[in-house]
Amino acid sequence: MTDQPSAATPMNAAAIPMNRVSASTPINTTTTTPKPNGTVLAKGILSVDLGRTSTKSCISRDPGNVIFVSANVKRMTMEQVRGGVFEARATDPLMDLWLEYQGDGYAVGQLAADFGANLGVGQSKVEDALIKVLACAGYFKLKDDISIVLSIPYHSQEQFEKEKSQLISQVSGPHVMNFRGEEVKLNVNKVWIMPEGYGSLLWCEAQPKKGAATPDFTKVSVAIVDIGHQTTDCLMIDNFRFARGASKSEDFGMNKFYELVAKEIEGADSQSLSLISAVNKPKGERLYRPRGASKPTNLDDFLPNLREMFSREICSRVLAWLPERVTDVILTGGGGEFFWEDVQRLLKEAQINAHLAAPSRQANALGQFIYGEAQFSSSRSSRA
Repeated sequence: MTDQPSAATPMNAAAIPMNRVSASTPINTTTTTPKPNGTVLAKGILSVDLGRTSTKSCISRDPGNVIFVSANVKRMTMEQVRGGVFEARATDPLMDLWLEYQGDGYAVGQLAADFGANLGVGQSKVEDALIKVLACAGYFKLKDDISIVLSIPYHSQEQFEKEKSQLISQVSGPHVMNFRGEEVKLNVNKVWIMPEGYGSLLWCEAQPKKGAATPDFTKVSVAIVDIGHQTTDCLMIDNFRFARGASKSEDFGMNKFYELVAKEIEGADSQSLSLISAVNKPKGERLYRPRGASKPTNLDDFLPNLREMFSREICSRVLAWLPERVTDVILTGGGGEFFWEDVQRLLKEAQINAHLAAPSRQANALGQFIYGEAQFSSSRSSRA
């Protein structure tokens, strides 16, 4: 595919259009249950954050319309995935995502988990990426010409460029699938890929500033720390310039924390969607019963101690990496939100200003969408 901008420094092409963009939705908007959108946007931009707990996707900058799809994917026969066609079509598609593509059937999300698929911890984000993208496109009822914005970990410049090329090759071009019994034709004519976590910076910068406590992120040395399920992505940004040599993704994330929780419960599976859901519930509601157990375990009995211990481990890793010139750190991702109170306190002790992207789990997908908007705006300006 030609005409692909360099994704190694994605902010260079987007910085000017988006610095002064006002978000259509305040940063703390309450998240509502998203519903399928039958209206295809004129721009046809699909943002997909390939999380290892769940894929987050959106076709607008409204936080309430970001969908969450569990990262489970199961390849099956077409006969197996068609087994639910007798059900009422009004069933929640997020609980029953399946598609047929190039002669194979795929269950995605909760349906795949029901058939025994795990979250794929340890795999490259490139694996199953196309199926996840197609599932999101089908959910939003997109068709014909569309553009995709994705992100992957930044382990090294070499690996990033390699996986970027693989993703562009997979996702670009025409695709014909059967999505939940209906034929869908797509033509992906643009694919933009950025380092994982960078979308959160774009989202935060696009929000209305709240006094002196929120700096202009385009004019300071800021670090983005995206604590995900499989990796913690640490990006260094100088005046909106991506510092490639100072940025890295580390194979240390929430999955390690879930493993610690699972060790406390006989028969628990650290990749269980029910366990992960229980950990992230409010205090007093964190009950988890593994299969075969006679009664649930109250996670509150040991979760606070594990959280404090893990927060210190995260903070020690962040401080060991943090370049000396950094004044502000943006925490994002599910782990950023989960460990916010403890990590914020520890960073404050180190005289570092900490900020939490909000909504934290949706911020990357929303920022990626804003990047796609900026690319179209830049293209129109260059043609004018």
